[in-house]
Amino acid sequence: MSDLDYIDDRILRVLATDGRISNLALAERVGLSASACLRRVAALEKAGVIRGYRAVLSPEKTGIGFVAYVTVGLGVHTKEAQLAFERVITRAPEVRECHNITGNVEYLLRIEVTDLAAYKEFHTEVLGTLPQVSAITSYVVMGSPKDERA
Repeated sequence: MSDLDYIDDRILRVLATDGRISNLALAERVGLSASACLRRVAALEKAGVIRGYRAVLSPEKTGIGFVAYVTVGLGVHTKEAQLAFERVITRAPEVRECHNITGNVEYLLRIEVTDLAAYKEFHTEVLGTLPQVSAITSYVVMGSPKDERA
């Protein structure tokens, strides 16, 4: 479903900011009848345009007091090395996002933990023990004036 029209785009923008909006309220916001809106949302879900709905959690209420973006460079540039790294990272609960990127390093990670001590443990006991890893650079998040992840 690559032929999204103006109405589909409006539906997606509203749902991206409020995934719990009622169908009736969504229909009113995008200028459709409730039944037409429901059909469009169902079609967007079926086509995989809408992959799911998530809760946005409060870091403070869930004990997350430390967030860092970490770039990771691999010393070995083979598919096997990448897959081995990714297997470990996908099992690490501290890693909330893992992106294979271009540039001087191979990966960008978003790490969320309780505090600096927990990050140090992850850095030392997880990243520091992986034989594929040759470089780690940490960027500590001090604030997020805009964050549209849901």
